[in-house]
Amino acid sequence: MRKTFMKKLTKLELKWICYDIGNSAFILLVSTILPIYFNSLSSAAGVAESDYLSYWSYATSISTIIVALLGPILGTIADYKGRKKRVFLTSALLGALALACFWIPSYWFSFLVLYIAAKICYSLSLVFYDSMLVDITTEQNMDSVSSQGYAYGYIGSCIPFVISLVFVLLYDKLGITMHTAMMIAFLINAGWWIAFTLPLAKAYRQKHYIEPQRHVVVDTFSRLKKTLSSIRKERKVFLFLLSFFFFIDGVYTIIDLATAYGTSLGLDTTGLLLALLFTQIVAFPASLTFASLSKRYDTARLIKICIAAYFLIALFAIQLDKLWEFWLLAGAVGCFQGGIQALSRSYYAKIIPENASGEYFGLFDICGKGASFLGLLVVGLVTQYTGHQNIGVAALTFMFIIGYVLFSKAAKLDND
Repeated sequence: MRKTFMKKLTKLELKWICYDIGNSAFILLVSTILPIYFNSLSSAAGVAESDYLSYWSYATSISTIIVALLGPILGTIADYKGRKKRVFLTSALLGALALACFWIPSYWFSFLVLYIAAKICYSLSLVFYDSMLVDITTEQNMDSVSSQGYAYGYIGSCIPFVISLVFVLLYDKLGITMHTAMMIAFLINAGWWIAFTLPLAKAYRQKHYIEPQRHVVVDTFSRLKKTLSSIRKERKVFLFLLSFFFFIDGVYTIIDLATAYGTSLGLDTTGLLLALLFTQIVAFPASLTFASLSKRYDTARLIKICIAAYFLIALFAIQLDKLWEFWLLAGAVGCFQGGIQALSRSYYAKIIPENASGEYFGLFDICGKGASFLGLLVVGLVTQYTGHQNIGVAALTFMFIIGYVLFSKAAKLDND
């Protein structure tokens, strides 16, 4: 299967996919080792176990809100000729630099500040990266290329993660301290991120762009204001974004809080990390399967199947209290995670203006990549108020219901 897929990719498509491989190392680290490391810092400072999960949720929410404000503005600027590569490379390199410095803070609050900065740069880089899709492939191949990006991102990110895991879990046998092990892990993943960023930065050429009529800043806010005021009239785009906000909110909340949730329930740390590695491995063939299915079945139907599956996953997570149940949940997430992300990205790319892709993907990022602020905020507040994590997770099921209903309405417009 792998050879069949790879033959269909151009050199530029392969280099675009490379960035998925690079940035996925960061997000896998954020979803696995990083919450555990933060837990050790906060515990050393006397922070309560329930508060640890809440503070981690708040930090991720803050980064998302900032990206929600900056994404559309910077995305609009990126649509001007010759600017997309520049802002993409800047955000990616700054994110990797922040990651490389994660080992420096010794106090939990200063660590959270650095984490917020890295998460902002990571999310902004994805605004520009996703909008490049219209330049690197054709509309007919968008579903396949987008799905393969996630697929190889999942499996590729396992390499620096496994290397990092060796140092983190076996630091005492290697004769080093835990702090040194974490430093090595952060540097390895930062280097990996940079290495897989450079091929795309070197090869990418912006084909679809807008020429500024006046000053770039004046034009940017003028265009953004016009788009925001008219997007409600673009019923299909508006309904999709609204539905995407809810269902992807639930998806990313589950991703962001998986390890933190399992840790707060007292589940074995090593088992949690291996289970989430299992998610990445399962997601590889699953994403390629969705790439294949997208050529035979309607993309909207496949997205609805993924939303329904995530609703069941959220239901199952409510009663989770055993490690084997966490493994089962990890496998289920792996089956649908890549499909719902990749197909949503390509579906959106098909229904927006090509020369304003950066601007529109800036709006997309408010609802998407890390824009799980509502879910994280709800889980954090409910957990802190009730003292029970399971009750906070229960709220996610409603997001998938609302997202499914709204997406169904958007998909109907395809046939009208």
